[in-house]
Amino acid sequence: MVSLVQNVAIDCADPYELARFWSKVTGGPLHPEDEPGAGESQVLPAEGPVLHFNKVPEPKEIKNRIHLCLRPETSREQEVERLLGIGATLVADHRNPDGSGWAIMADPEGNEFCVLRSASDRAGSIGDAG
Repeated sequence: MVSLVQNVAIDCADPYELARFWSKVTGGPLHPEDEPGAGESQVLPAEGPVLHFNKVPEPKEIKNRIHLCLRPETSREQEVERLLGIGATLVADHRNPDGSGWAIMADPEGNEFCVLRSASDRAGSIGDAG
């Protein structure tokens, strides 16, 4: 017997607004019953687990112990620029001159996530880092 991952739960101050951000990131729609001011909201991606946002009273204080890693359909650089345009921030840049590596970003509430190389970025280089 095994367990399946049902969702990834993310604590936050404003579940609806953070779910709207992640909906733009993933292209997954919000749950049809979600509304502003709710204590919970969900993004329903076409693939992978549901992203479930829970309202909590305390702010984020330290680095995430678990985070999402994104592999974009476009190039990593195009995706980093797109994410910056919808409200993400660049936390640390681990991209290398040879094209390997990743970018660490944060959503509007400071939750870190990584942007890896796309499949097409990876096809043009040797190795598999990021």
